[in-house]
Amino acid sequence: MTFVQGLINARSHIIFILGLLVAFGLVFMLETAQFELKAPNQAGITLSANIPQPLHGDLTEEEKQWAKIAWTYFQKNYQPETGLVDSVEKYPLSTMWDTASYLMAIISAHRLEIIDTKEFDARLSKVLQTLAKLTLFDGQLPNKSYNTMTLQMVTLKNVVTERGTGWSAIDIGRILVPLNIITWNYPQYTPEVRAIINRWQLQKVLKDGELYGATVDATGNTVYVQEGRLGYEQYSAKSFNLLGLDVSKSNNYKDYLSYFDIYNIQIPIDKRNPEQFNAHNYVVSESYILDGLEYGWDFISNEFSYRVYKVQEERYKNTGKVTAVSEDNINGDPYFVYNTVYTDGKAWNAITEEGIDAEKFKTISTKAAIGWSMLYQAPYRDTLIVAVKQLYDPEKGWYSGVFEESKQTNDIVTANTNAIILEALCFKKFGRLLSVYSNTEITPKRK
Repeated sequence: MTFVQGLINARSHIIFILGLLVAFGLVFMLETAQFELKAPNQAGITLSANIPQPLHGDLTEEEKQWAKIAWTYFQKNYQPETGLVDSVEKYPLSTMWDTASYLMAIISAHRLEIIDTKEFDARLSKVLQTLAKLTLFDGQLPNKSYNTMTLQMVTLKNVVTERGTGWSAIDIGRILVPLNIITWNYPQYTPEVRAIINRWQLQKVLKDGELYGATVDATGNTVYVQEGRLGYEQYSAKSFNLLGLDVSKSNNYKDYLSYFDIYNIQIPIDKRNPEQFNAHNYVVSESYILDGLEYGWDFISNEFSYRVYKVQEERYKNTGKVTAVSEDNINGDPYFVYNTVYTDGKAWNAITEEGIDAEKFKTISTKAAIGWSMLYQAPYRDTLIVAVKQLYDPEKGWYSGVFEESKQTNDIVTANTNAIILEALCFKKFGRLLSVYSNTEITPKRK
């Protein structure tokens, strides 16, 4: 056999190896890249000085108990027939975001040794099997929401729809985070993850390097809409990037970057006008917290995250109101509220998804308070912890928060809140959750 013929015969193996090398290269670039950051109409931008370091180390006994309480949610709201978990207590529906939260909870609970490897394997296998057989919207990508008992496509009000309601690019980007973690850190599940990804037509999410969601209009036609604003857009784009997909526009902070001054802090905002583009430009804690907990931040998100955190600390100093804002479910109409640092031209705006004022539902968010407290070793973290450390039911899990004015507990219990708390505690113990490097410390011994 000639050398050339040998290369031809081995071409599939060579392509596979080259694919791995490209993937490693993309991950390395993402983890080590340094970006030039310039503000519009300025020669440059002054970076924040003395950004506090994350909190790392063993969990205290109290924190271990917090983690166990968070895991209680996933025990109590588990659907054994499908392997999914309800997004909200006693509400059998899940989005891709909520299913991603459950997967992150499984990973975190295993690493923290709340569950043993037998339970980890059983739960993870069941979810992956379910994801591999979901009915897809237009046969292309996961629908926005599913009934967790039947796996039927449903509306967000849990009404069955044969056609489906479309897909969310941001939610799909979110679920790719745990799927990437599973591939890199639990390679025995790579075939199952590959089977899922091979069914999903991920290229449909992308157009000219930008994320697009899908919805159904009044005539039943599929309409594709650009999805994501500063913070969430870059966070979600990173997981597509790890798969070697072109998200160059969505991953670029500078295209739509502007600033809004609050307490002399230049808050990064998305300059796309909500009225023109039909999407609110929320600035909230969650996307930046998840970026830090899971990816460890890049150069730009490190700076922007600190500003979003710092301005909340400054609001507390100036008003005496403990501030940890993010989007959260509430127990009653309008059921979901965006508590923001900024949106739609206004600082500390609280609105519904439809843009209706929700000032009376302004909340200290439990997940935001605990997330920030693990990411920054700063005096304000003690204030945040004191504000939320009692907001749980040991039989149900952590409540979503406390209303700022009434001081009443926002006593709804959700998968997302409890998953982020588990992630935050896992981050303290082991560092960022998504790593391509082998780390035996994050894999508990088989029991």
